[in-house]
Amino acid sequence: MKVLVPVKRVVDYNVKVRVKSDGTGVDTANVKMSMNPFDEIALEEAMRLKEAGKVTEVVAISCGVTQCQETLRTAMAIGADRGILVETTTELEPLAVAKLVKALADKEQPQLIILGKQAIDDDSNQTGQMLAALLGWPQATFASKVVLEDGKVTVTREVDGGLETLALTLPAIITTDLRLNEPRYVTLPNIMKAKKKPLETVKPEDLGVDVAPRLKTLKVVEPAKRSAGIKVADVATLVAKLRTEAKVI
Repeated sequence: MKVLVPVKRVVDYNVKVRVKSDGTGVDTANVKMSMNPFDEIALEEAMRLKEAGKVTEVVAISCGVTQCQETLRTAMAIGADRGILVETTTELEPLAVAKLVKALADKEQPQLIILGKQAIDDDSNQTGQMLAALLGWPQATFASKVVLEDGKVTVTREVDGGLETLALTLPAIITTDLRLNEPRYVTLPNIMKAKKKPLETVKPEDLGVDVAPRLKTLKVVEPAKRSAGIKVADVATLVAKLRTEAKVI
């Protein structure tokens, strides 16, 4: 069984994001980039399925600029067998990514696609759902447990009221949540081995996909700074301030 795992290159979660002075976007110059944490969880789950003998090949794919090769090399150091980069300088929206992954899925014919539920840069939480619609495959989002056996995958997912368990027939789409697993550390020997693993590069036009943006970012601004809190003497003063100053009651 083959599993596809899309991985995204994002600003490292430890980095304090800064907005460009002209408000056109986020400043990424000389900023540490890394794999999207939710995609790390997806890749870890694919590796565990492979180590359990349920999966024979794990293929990591990424869409974006040339530097995404670094993210794919990290994925291969974690254990992916090979990588595919869809190289483009166009700013990709979730629908464009879903179309690119669909084109690769049509080519690779995987039985399972596991991806993070969202990226920490745009927080869209759309790609997995759009991909399932384009492929016509069953989907399970926000997975906290995955069991693969007898040609079916059973997924426990987190919902507002607790947990929901779904049984999907393969091929299927799964998006991962934080509590699914804890990704492994990458070791130096595996980093060296990853350099020898195959990494294929294609262009969107090779896949027949139009990735032209359909949305336009007008302006990016930082959140307003929170003002300092104050102490009040009693409840009556608090209510008065909420009514006259905050105007929330």
